[in-house]
Amino acid sequence: MTTRREILKGSLAACAMRLSAADVNQNRHGFKLGIITDELTTNLDEAADFLASYNLHWCELREIYNKNLMNSPQADLDRAKKVLQQHKLQVSEIGSPIFKWNLPQAPAKANEKRDEFKANFTEQDADMLLDRAFRLARFFGTNKVRIFAYWRVEDREKAYPYIRERLAKGAHLAAKNDIILTLENEYACNVGTGKELGRILKDVNSPHLRGNWDPGNAAFLDEVPYPDGYNAVRGLFAHMHVKDARRNPQTGKWEWRPVGGGIIDFKGQFEALRREKYDGTISLETHYRRPDGNKIESTRESLEGLLKVI
Repeated sequence: MTTRREILKGSLAACAMRLSAADVNQNRHGFKLGIITDELTTNLDEAADFLASYNLHWCELREIYNKNLMNSPQADLDRAKKVLQQHKLQVSEIGSPIFKWNLPQAPAKANEKRDEFKANFTEQDADMLLDRAFRLARFFGTNKVRIFAYWRVEDREKAYPYIRERLAKGAHLAAKNDIILTLENEYACNVGTGKELGRILKDVNSPHLRGNWDPGNAAFLDEVPYPDGYNAVRGLFAHMHVKDARRNPQTGKWEWRPVGGGIIDFKGQFEALRREKYDGTISLETHYRRPDGNKIESTRESLEGLLKVI
């Protein structure tokens, strides 16, 4: 009897060791946590290896194999799907660049530096890109496609009716395709804060237009991400981006930091998500870079900070 107990005890201990890492990320905390893969590298094979090493089972696709997903040839898409299947990774959403360009009725200032992630599209491409994004979502087994609200202009109230109408049309098209558009609050776009995101989501009032809540982007526009920004979007978002930020003490300008190294109250944010029983997906979007510029190690530093917060 003693021998049987010892064998059973040893087997359970070994099992617990194998499951402990997965338990931390998947079960104990209940969050569907992943990473935007190109924050690590556009080589999806290497990014998938990194995710698997942390027992993460979700990822968001934006760039793969040095191309924006919207421009990827079918061979790359097939290769990506195979890699994801091999690593047991699910796609949380398609990180499209849709509406991350000038609003024709209210273009932004020219020559401003903006992150386009190898995407160079205009409003003329919108319908084609929506259709392609829907097909990509189905191909990769997700029902979420990220969108934006055009480059930010000074007179946003003048631009607002046009943006609201266009996003409502997009949501109507998404409904026909059984897709949810997730609108990101992007500080370089007309919807940049939690308050701005909550307003337009409530105005459009469609289950096929939800939020992509990004506390880091809200901070860049001097909104207090938690609790202020979060309270404006609570219950309105289906996906979330995580990155931290602070003002540089020398320049006073905002800069990206590893999670836990900035001013955002992520502990309070994740406690609120747990309280509200948030069941949407979450992507670490590092943006922070170490002095040596190493993307993978910068992401590792930020992920370790996030896991510590959680």
